[in-house]
Amino acid sequence: MPVTEIEVYETLKEHVGEKSAKTLLEFINVMVEKEFERKKDILATKQDIAELRSATKQDIAELEVKIERVRADLIKWMFIFWAGQIGALTAILALFFK
Repeated sequence: MPVTEIEVYETLKEHVGEKSAKTLLEFINVMVEKEFERKKDILATKQDIAELRSATKQDIAELEVKIERVRADLIKWMFIFWAGQIGALTAILALFFK
């Protein structure tokens, strides 16, 4: 069964006096508010982290696509270079053994 602030105030007032009861309840309210703000900040931070993770995953996927394109281009140019080298070597050997 939840206890209301008024019930706590009345109980405290009987034991520690009206002024101390008000002060204590104000302190509790301030502490609860601070804790709420802290948890709200943590939640916002967690959301920021989730957004950053999502953006990072997307960036990594884009980079993987770019790397694959560069890899394919590199392999293509390697074969062109090798074909040129074989042609040049064949021509040199043909002239040498003529």
